[in-house]
Amino acid sequence: MSDPQEPLRLGVDRDRCVGAGMCALTAPEVFDQDDEDGLVVLLHSAPGPEHRAAARMAVGLCPAGAIALNAPDSTGS
Repeated sequence: MSDPQEPLRLGVDRDRCVGAGMCALTAPEVFDQDDEDGLVVLLHSAPGPEHRAAARMAVGLCPAGAIALNAPDSTGS
């Protein structure tokens, strides 16, 4: 299990997004939905510690797998 205080980096794939809105409902400080097409809008790619748990939950709840979560030390680069 990951440390909730560990920095993280988020990315979204709007081509995979189906507009379910689970991300915006779960972590509204980190994600939003586009008013026109309903697709995910990433507000903060590196959310602060107070929003990381919700962001991680949103990654798991996304039915399309459109949100990627990569801790800086797990990118392999």
